[in-house]
Amino acid sequence: MSTASRRRTADTSAGDGVDTVPPLARLLPLGLQHVLAMYAGAIAVPLIVGGALGFDSADLAFLISADLFVAGLATIVQSVGFWRFGVRLPLVQGVTFAAVGPMIAIGTEHGITAVYGATIACGIFMVVVAPWFSQLIRLFPPIVTGTVILIIGLSLMSVAAGWITEGGEDGAARPVDVAFAAGVLLAIVLVERFAPRGLARVSVLAGLLLGTLVALFVPGMVDGSGIGQAPWFALVTPFHFGLPTFDLASIVSMLVVGLVIMTETTGDMVAVGEVVDRPVSNRTLADGLRADGLGTVVGGVFNTFPYTAFAQNVGLVALSGVRSRYVATAAGGILVVLGLVPKVAAVVEAVPHAVLGGAGVALFGMVAASGIRTLSRVRFDNRNVLVVALPLGIALLPTVAPSIYAAFPTWFTLVFDSGISAGAVAAILLNLLLGTGRVAGPADLPGGVAMTDADQP
Repeated sequence: MSTASRRRTADTSAGDGVDTVPPLARLLPLGLQHVLAMYAGAIAVPLIVGGALGFDSADLAFLISADLFVAGLATIVQSVGFWRFGVRLPLVQGVTFAAVGPMIAIGTEHGITAVYGATIACGIFMVVVAPWFSQLIRLFPPIVTGTVILIIGLSLMSVAAGWITEGGEDGAARPVDVAFAAGVLLAIVLVERFAPRGLARVSVLAGLLLGTLVALFVPGMVDGSGIGQAPWFALVTPFHFGLPTFDLASIVSMLVVGLVIMTETTGDMVAVGEVVDRPVSNRTLADGLRADGLGTVVGGVFNTFPYTAFAQNVGLVALSGVRSRYVATAAGGILVVLGLVPKVAAVVEAVPHAVLGGAGVALFGMVAASGIRTLSRVRFDNRNVLVVALPLGIALLPTVAPSIYAAFPTWFTLVFDSGISAGAVAAILLNLLLGTGRVAGPADLPGGVAMTDADQP
């Protein structure tokens, strides 16, 4: 019997294995594996938002520390649970990519304190509406969630391009930056193809590390001056950038993001429940969504952003066969410790942007591909095609033409400039109006019989 099979058998022998606490010698390595699987995605959002808002190296490092610290707390709450907070399944929390566009728009217009005010309001909204949202899950079928995830991945690709072109002039990238981005992508592919399975699961992180190591030998590519100045230990202090401010239009924009987050998290909770043979009930789902909201409120207080379950860690649970929720708890503890060590954040901040750009192409492409995978469950008749096509077009307009809404009032641009929130609203409404609710079947496979308009309900 293989090691993986023995592991699954051991877990299954104790019920479904979700409440089993592995020995410490096994618990910590398994938790670290979850941290490595989500680390590249976890640090991307503070780097994107802080960079767009012009933060200096010290502030970027603080954002990363705060992000890791709160991600750990949110993961512990989600996996351990207390009262009516926490799904009590092996889920790892991290900052959502869905909020990137709206947060940059809010921060550019009103400053970072307005971002935190809107984040706190968003979290409170999520806690309050969680019981009702869990009853409305039928309004968020795969055609909606898949479209939203696809939009998030495609919209963020401009961020990766911005990292690659940052060192050039007039939007043109330097050849050396393109070479580093391409080298990182090549390293990711090679690690995925030839490395042992455990290392292949963290191929994006491996690409980042290899790209940075090579960059150390190129003059001017790596600025590590902040590493020596960063302390080994520091507390993450609340309201580091000032007390939050509450702008109505910013809050409305983030409430839309809150609906997207709950949709995203719902899909992950349902998926992990299926993996560990503990189906998620409406009550359990509501508890998990409340924990998401609480994590988001804490994020606003501790200078970071909205939180959601990370899909890559759901995949890791399925791959490893380890069902214990306390493995996720261990990952949360490791993240908290990393957040209290500013030198770790300073090292991350020193990674060259061209290297980040290469990893970003892979990372955001994987997000988009996850959306496509979800959409593969949909049967694409004419109406369902429109449900995907129109939100996708609406969402990408600000990406291909950034000044398209420049003449519109601020409240409008805060919702529509990011594309993600506008696309999410469009997907929900169009599905209610046009969606057929059909899922893919044998007729949709190559050689199958295509559905005609006459077959539609």
